Amino acid sequence: MIYDISENKPRSELAKLLKEFGLTRVQYSGFMGELNPNDRKVLENMVKRFVKTERDSIYIVPLCSRCLATLKIVGKGKKEDEEGVIIR
Repeated sequence: MIYDISENKPRSELAKLLKEFGLTRVQYSGFMGELNPNDRKVLENMVKRFVKTERDSIYIVPLCSRCLATLKIVGKGKKEDEEGVIIR
């Protein structure tokens, strides 16, 4: 899931929600992880409340296991520690 939310508070709340669903931050506004079909639908409905202006958007991009197996990261990437702090 990738997003562009213009206001800080809802953006932070969305990131917290995504972590609660077990997703991992892979970029400042990008998360990845496995969700069963039910949780994905629940999350899809929950994130709608964060889109408040025309500038706000959320992309939910499903990846099949075959596509995920071909994932390449160009550059150093980022890793998140246990507290959700980005480590460079």
